[in-house]
Amino acid sequence: MGRADERQARQRGARRAKKAKPTGIRRFFTWRKLLGTFFGLCLLAMGAFFVIYLIVPVPTANAQAEMQSNVYKYSNGKILARSGKINREIVGLEKIPRDVQFTFVAAENKTFFKDSGVDFKGTARGLMNTLTGKGKQGGSTITQQYVKNYYLNQDQTVTRKLKELVISLKVDQKKEKSEILAGYINTAYYGRSAYGIQAAAQAYYRKDAKDLDVAQGAYLAALLQAPSQYDWAVASGAGKKLVKERWNYVLDNMVEENWLDPGTRAGLKFPVPKEPKAAPGMEGQTGYLVDAANAELERAGISEEKIKAGGWTITLNIDEKRQKQLVKSVNKQLEERLDRKKDKADATVQAGATSVDPKTGHVVALYGGIGATEHWLSNATRRDYQPASTFKPIVLASALENGAETQDGLRIGLNTKYDGTSKRPVVGSDTPFAPENEDDQDYGPVSVQRATNSSINSVFAQMIVDVTPQKAKKTALDLGMKDGKDFPERPAMSLGTMGASTWDMAGVYATFDNHGKKVTPTILKSAEHKSFKPDLPEPVGDQAISREAADTTTAAMTGVVKSGSGTNAAGDYQAAGKTGTSENNRSAWFVGYTPELVTAVALFGEDPKGGQVTLTNTVNEGRANGGGVPAKIWKQYTTGALSDEAAAAEFDLEVEEGATADPDPTPTQSPSETPSQTPSKGPKNTPTKKPTKTPTGKPTKTPTGEPTQSPTQSPTIAPSTDPADGTSGGPDGNPVIKP
Repeated sequence: MGRADERQARQRGARRAKKAKPTGIRRFFTWRKLLGTFFGLCLLAMGAFFVIYLIVPVPTANAQAEMQSNVYKYSNGKILARSGKINREIVGLEKIPRDVQFTFVAAENKTFFKDSGVDFKGTARGLMNTLTGKGKQGGSTITQQYVKNYYLNQDQTVTRKLKELVISLKVDQKKEKSEILAGYINTAYYGRSAYGIQAAAQAYYRKDAKDLDVAQGAYLAALLQAPSQYDWAVASGAGKKLVKERWNYVLDNMVEENWLDPGTRAGLKFPVPKEPKAAPGMEGQTGYLVDAANAELERAGISEEKIKAGGWTITLNIDEKRQKQLVKSVNKQLEERLDRKKDKADATVQAGATSVDPKTGHVVALYGGIGATEHWLSNATRRDYQPASTFKPIVLASALENGAETQDGLRIGLNTKYDGTSKRPVVGSDTPFAPENEDDQDYGPVSVQRATNSSINSVFAQMIVDVTPQKAKKTALDLGMKDGKDFPERPAMSLGTMGASTWDMAGVYATFDNHGKKVTPTILKSAEHKSFKPDLPEPVGDQAISREAADTTTAAMTGVVKSGSGTNAAGDYQAAGKTGTSENNRSAWFVGYTPELVTAVALFGEDPKGGQVTLTNTVNEGRANGGGVPAKIWKQYTTGALSDEAAAAEFDLEVEEGATADPDPTPTQSPSETPSQTPSKGPKNTPTKKPTKTPTGKPTKTPTGEPTQSPTQSPTIAPSTDPADGTSGGPDGNPVIKP
């Protein structure tokens, strides 16, 4: 061997030695050691799981035992209601149609009849979500859900999930699949206080479980994913879309698994459930109050299932005296004038009201309807009717808040002149709009104050263009109105064409009353439970709009009560408010306030199937205007609800320079509304004002306080022909907004 060969041999040997003896960190992390460690950990985990499997027994059923009563109290501590009896009736699987049984398997666990009772992948995902704080797990089998409902609880903890896993394996070994499926269907919570399929069948379709068809079964199966969100009676547009998608998903899975004939599937239509009925003991206003309290508790992060499981002591902000006064006022001013049993038109009239303390945000009284067992849907919180002209003060507040100017470049205030000509086309809008005033009345040049008093459509349509619909919507949301697809950013928005509830509008006007500080109505005073502690939000928040904008809007609305469309609300107190009547007279509103109390009252026209109908020729001959029965209910309630001290309180307003409650020399009463008789002591409608300096900008007033501009000139463009913005003249100064 030559030297070259020896050298190569030495190099090869060195390389082999280097590979044979890892150095540094590589000596500790070889692939053999890593693989060995992995298998060791797996064996350790399996051993630990085996030990847990041996020591964790299948417990006795405790789902029924854990159900307790909830106690609801008035603000003074007196018991309002007690929810106790659990709405559940166990039915055997033989009494549930076979295709209905399959809907639950198709919805939750297609492999149910073949699996071992556990979805290890889904459980692992659920454990990881719990450890990382990402919330509720998904992917559980029917067996796991049955174990959770029947043996354990709804807590989202690692311990509970491990127990669920072990017990599910044992239950699957010891019980038949049919027994597990029956247990699941009978213990699941379906919403509407219904536990089990029999209670659910009655709650949603007024029939026994044995009489359900496959389409109805698919809805109930779909419902289990989100009972509150998917309940058709209260679901949002998005919720209805989701539950329909879930319903289709269930039926398509049944076809895929050969449990449903494709031809039969093609002919199925979505089975809209019936309206809910209140549980026994929830008659009258009680059911509405309890439902509102539960809904607010849900908004605080407590699930409906946890609330229905019981164990809560819930104290409401409802003042017992004021609550009774509100019911008495509605009965006197409305119900005694109706014959609901014999007159079909009278039977369509629904009333709703919400009363709020503006300083605390507490809901002190609420009227949901004729009774929760007769009309389950609360008229106080429903948002499917338009607030109409009660939205106009929001437009004014937005103009003041944003320092908006007219088309002539002059700042908008209570004394600003506008053209009040009926059907006057708006100027400066990409969307043509020419609303008709009430009775097609022409007012000519009028101040903003008089336009507020008489609810002149043409003025506010132009004003929202001047401030811009986008800014007006932002102000509305800042004040507490709810966003939605029916909130158009167009001139027609000035006439209140979106949906709103008396609860919403009471909050908006309470913010005005509270000098612009945001008020979010709250019915919950406290909620106590041994296992849960909800974090209740503060009802009074930060400044939503400036004090000057809020107070000037209040000053404008005192004119409505003093000499405008709301004179029926005038009494021996200072008051501000606004009337409203929506298109085709489907709703009539009066939202008003004193320095100490804010109340929104509304009437709704509703046919037996839940559709909207006119109020015309119901509570009175002709239109049912907001300045009529709603204002009278408001007055009687407010008179009885205020103490002598509260009635003597006066508005403390800081308004724009030169603002007055009624700057026009001629009172402007709405043509179709007759004022009430002058109270013996005379109405107190002159607020105390503290003038402030006009914000920096163009001067808008002469030394006398009158504006210097002439009315905005009418443009020459043709009136709107856009169906979405067309008008045909509606009541209370509102046009009919065509769909």
